[in-house]
Amino acid sequence: MSELTQDLMDGQELAPTAPVRPEAPTFAALGAREETVEALAAAGITRAFAIQEYAIPIALRGVDLIGQAPTGTGKTLGFGVPLLERVFAPSEGSDGVPQALVVVPTRELGIQVAKDLAAAGRTRGVRVLPIYGGVAYEPQIDALRKGVEVLVGTPGRLLDLAKQKHLRLDRVHALVLDEADRMLDLGFLDDVEKILAMLPEDRQTMLFSATMPDPIVTLSRRFLRQPMTIHAGHTAETGPSPQTQQLVYRTHSMNKVEIVARILQAEGRGLTMIFTRTKRAADRVAEDLDFRGFAVAAVHGDLGQGARERALRAFRAGKIDILVATDVAARGLDVTGVTHVINYDCPEDQDTYTHRIGRTGRAGATGVAVTFVDWDDMPRWRIIDKTLGLEMPEPPETYHTSPHLYTDLHISTDVAGTLPTAERTRAGLSAEIEEDLGGTRSRRGDSGGRGSRRGESRGEGRGERRGRGDDRRDRTGAGTPAAEALPDAAAADEEGTRTPRRRRRRRAGETVAGEPTAVISADAAPAEPAAAADGEPSKPRRRRRRRGGGSGAGTPAEATAD
Repeated sequence: MSELTQDLMDGQELAPTAPVRPEAPTFAALGAREETVEALAAAGITRAFAIQEYAIPIALRGVDLIGQAPTGTGKTLGFGVPLLERVFAPSEGSDGVPQALVVVPTRELGIQVAKDLAAAGRTRGVRVLPIYGGVAYEPQIDALRKGVEVLVGTPGRLLDLAKQKHLRLDRVHALVLDEADRMLDLGFLDDVEKILAMLPEDRQTMLFSATMPDPIVTLSRRFLRQPMTIHAGHTAETGPSPQTQQLVYRTHSMNKVEIVARILQAEGRGLTMIFTRTKRAADRVAEDLDFRGFAVAAVHGDLGQGARERALRAFRAGKIDILVATDVAARGLDVTGVTHVINYDCPEDQDTYTHRIGRTGRAGATGVAVTFVDWDDMPRWRIIDKTLGLEMPEPPETYHTSPHLYTDLHISTDVAGTLPTAERTRAGLSAEIEEDLGGTRSRRGDSGGRGSRRGESRGEGRGERRGRGDDRRDRTGAGTPAAEALPDAAAADEEGTRTPRRRRRRRAGETVAGEPTAVISADAAPAEPAAAADGEPSKPRRRRRRRGGGSGAGTPAEATAD
């Protein structure tokens, strides 16, 4: 009996100490089938990371598993390879009813996980379908009717499709809960429990989480059967990746953009992510950097799914090299080549800090993480520093003129606050076409769950509606009575007649009903009676007019030929 099998039977925890071993085993050596190994090799993946090395052999035995590892350590293939081993492909007898399910907290993570699983199962033709909110139901329903083997979905949309009888979960015999602590943060645990109640009891369940708060521990005890626990790589408790250089500066809010503009011109800088606390701040920072000549886009909850995917595609393709995001994008974005992460606003806690800067230094690569701490943020930062053992409780006071900024980040002292025209070589966000995903711009959330209905997409579409209204007012001067009457007057002029409309008008605080109205210019002479359409003179009427703050009735100038 091998040492690994003995550890499994004894129920002990395995704790690899490094994210990447110098001589990691191949996936073939870990027990993956030949077709999966071939598909991974075609994607340039041949050797396993620590979480994969320990999780794959255990999961291949059908044992329930808890993997405590953050994003960036390779956990997707850690559960993905065993998941693919447990499903039948169409050529192997699959009838198209889902056999495996991966539940994720956000649509970005779901898209990335589905992409990785599809790549690993491409040789066998395994069909993988991402299911998430914010887009139309019909394409997802059509794909389910055609048949899939693996579903990757957010809780809200999965529940919606199941309640509408479009989704069957009674054949799922392998389940993965990915980023479980994030689902707790977003308020999805109730939805997750409803989904678990729809699944067969005889199944394999794998739970992955960067942290293990009490509700997640309770969930695992209720729904997992004697799970094996694996700790791999750096976690929120052990700290960020050792491959990431961490720099912290005490900055003034009015000087942050100037500092960022210099950091973005550092030597060797590749793709960069900037994190803000609010959606409005993300838009403001993106606009400021765009004005300075940088290729940038913002991603946050107020954007529709099409706009978010457009920005992410442009970022991955290199059409833009800067992504300004709120914490909604802090997890689930696996983008190769992110060299710098900037915390424009100080993170709320150590978990947020770890997840944000985990966008760089991934899978053994090096990275740079810069955090701005305002004077008001110092108490919060000292707690983060002490919890993670960063030993930087007093960040140096830093401005865009500070010499240590240039030496720390390898920035030339000749750079200015704008990107030189000769270096503006990227195509920009406008070069990426936004796809029409067919979704209604409703107030339902990003993933269709309760948490997103409360917050993330609540403002979706407001900016566009406000912009269209402003344009309309600019063109017509709408909002004044004369402007409202102009279209009717113009139409009457074209027909050669001017038929008065009966409407309610307000005079001197009193409502007067049932009088014909006409458009009268400021310099029109009232002495001549107006002619009717049939050529007969119209009857003059007595009008009350206000003079000098008072009112006069029936003066000769106002009542002629009476």
